[in-house]
Amino acid sequence: MKKLIHEFINYLSVERGLAVNTLESYGRDLRQYSEFLDTDEESALDSVSRTTIVNYLLYLQSQGKATATIARRLAALKAFYQFLVREKRIHDDPTANLESPKLEKRLPKVLSVGEVERLLAQPDAGQAAGVRDRAMLELLYATGIRVSELVSLDVTDVNLEMGYIKCSGKGSKERIVPLGSLAIQSCRDYLGVARPRLVREREEQALFVNHHGHRLTRQGFWKIVKKYADDAKIEKEITPHTLRHSFATHLLENGADLRSVQEMLGHADISTTQIYTQVTRGRLKEVYAKAHPRA
Repeated sequence: MKKLIHEFINYLSVERGLAVNTLESYGRDLRQYSEFLDTDEESALDSVSRTTIVNYLLYLQSQGKATATIARRLAALKAFYQFLVREKRIHDDPTANLESPKLEKRLPKVLSVGEVERLLAQPDAGQAAGVRDRAMLELLYATGIRVSELVSLDVTDVNLEMGYIKCSGKGSKERIVPLGSLAIQSCRDYLGVARPRLVREREEQALFVNHHGHRLTRQGFWKIVKKYADDAKIEKEITPHTLRHSFATHLLENGADLRSVQEMLGHADISTTQIYTQVTRGRLKEVYAKAHPRA
């Protein structure tokens, strides 16, 4: 089983070019499924039936797993078994015709413009780490890129003269995203003064580095955001995507067209971007309810 999972992950990486985080998610989900089967025998694969898969999904439900988690696990299993059938490792796909549980569409949580400004004002400009943090937050809010894309940026991916960054999104798809004047200035401050103090090796290519002088991780960035959100006394639940959601919502609220926002976010399907229009409609209803005399 471990060998087959390894082959499958390798196929996803080489043939389909999926992102590292996606590959790790597939691998984790399939290893947990293997543990549920309680066997590492390849021969056991032929004994897996639709009932086995349904029992596994019911088991996940009994463990209190969220619907989105169960849907993701089923998607991983479907892809895995389709791969095994294609490679002639098994004859029948036990996940065939199994429908994914219906997901409740939850609107993304966003910060108000005032809350974003409070968050961005927290880093200490007198410290190299503070200058770095301000540049990261400004860049994230200015571009709407994912946290994984932010920490993957190299110095050469930023063109401050032309005012844009180049980043690789899901499936290693490259896109160009414009920068605002405040983000450009924050990056200039960081590259000119703070980064040289933080970097230990001149060969380091990473744009944002930690106190050891190496590339900052997603986890490291997440701790930084949580700290500043607490310092800014923002009571809303903050996630790694909060500034990305806020970026998209604020653009649409101020008249940006959906296609442009889709391109900047790197969404393959515009339906993914459309969820932000629901957020802006909700805001309009709130404004109307407060302002209209007969609301």
